[in-house]
Amino acid sequence: MDVRHVEIVDWLIRESGSVRIKAELEWSAVRAIILEASTLPTRESGRIMPGDIPGKEHRIYRVPVGVVSVISPWNWPMHLSSRAMAPALALGNAVVLKPASETVVTGELLLGKIFEEAGLPPGVLNVVSGDNHLIGDPFVLHPASRVISFTGSTPVGRRIAGLAATGKTLKKAQLELGGNNPLVILDDADLEQAVNIATFGRFLHRGELCVSVNRVIVDDALHDRFVEAFVERVKGLKYGDPNLADTAVGPIINQHQLDGLNTMIVDARADGATERVGGKPEGLVLPPHVFTNVTEHVRLGRDEIFGPVVPISRAKDEPDALRMANDTEFGLSSAVLTRNIDHGVRFAHQLEAGMTHVNDLPAVDLANMPFGGEKNFGLGRFGANGMFEDFTTEHWISVQHGARQFPF
Repeated sequence: MDVRHVEIVDWLIRESGSVRIKAELEWSAVRAIILEASTLPTRESGRIMPGDIPGKEHRIYRVPVGVVSVISPWNWPMHLSSRAMAPALALGNAVVLKPASETVVTGELLLGKIFEEAGLPPGVLNVVSGDNHLIGDPFVLHPASRVISFTGSTPVGRRIAGLAATGKTLKKAQLELGGNNPLVILDDADLEQAVNIATFGRFLHRGELCVSVNRVIVDDALHDRFVEAFVERVKGLKYGDPNLADTAVGPIINQHQLDGLNTMIVDARADGATERVGGKPEGLVLPPHVFTNVTEHVRLGRDEIFGPVVPISRAKDEPDALRMANDTEFGLSSAVLTRNIDHGVRFAHQLEAGMTHVNDLPAVDLANMPFGGEKNFGLGRFGANGMFEDFTTEHWISVQHGARQFPF
């Protein structure tokens, strides 16, 4: 990883449209994932359990599942491939990796080369690419694998879960699907900090991030001042060439994604939202957009946006802010901003999400922490103990010391 640092960053910029700061963050995250995975073999443990049969010892061993299939997306291709692949390999499994067709180099070929150069035996890591419509279902249904790890859209994730349950080989599914992450700004939040968090949290990698700030919910007492300061900050963001060090917003991954974002923008205007910052696309570069007066009736307030468009909603008070934050079918990440840490933690406990960050953005992902959500987020947890649960299985071996006594 260290030797290929510059090469990896350059490919992330070239292939996925990452701005340079995002590419550096992704390189750093992948490095941390591989280092964390290297500790798993010595952290894996079995246990000896008591029972009620005289003279019997019960040993519970953790063993590899065998083969893990990984399907990764295009937005953080190397990160989201390695977070399943590296732990699966470290725990003794073979891996078959299928990246997104938009990011074959960073999501597949570079990783395969790095592990090959590190001395991984041939055949342990296998990489395959191709059209999802042609190889998607066969990839999931192949009887060799015991676990399918998928990161992507909710419709595709639901299909994969169904295939995993109905194929010839019953598989465990590890799924990270949609997110609609709220950033809740309470009435006592630090205004400057709130603007900083909302700006970076939304426009990092142009919003094409599952843990991005998807909704900004502001208490009525702070709403107008926040909007004015936030709008001014966003107007100053540089967008365009991702190779330039000071570019904040680079190009959308492809025309299909851009068309979807344009449709959402048109719908938001028609639904009564107020466009405070905007602009026309320049090629695949969509300038940052900010909308206020976004209610639950506006599509921007309900759907995952996955682009440099931010909806701001006004909450009447704190209970209303909590209601709005939880009013979604997804529950991946969330954040709450307040000067009172204890109050922020109490509010966090009421959020229906797998992760909540007090006085930070929702996009916090550490290799040793349980990354996952609730509701229609998906299934399982990446990182930490979730990898032991998903990529190993328990084998109960009992040992009878001395002859058992039987009734006949």
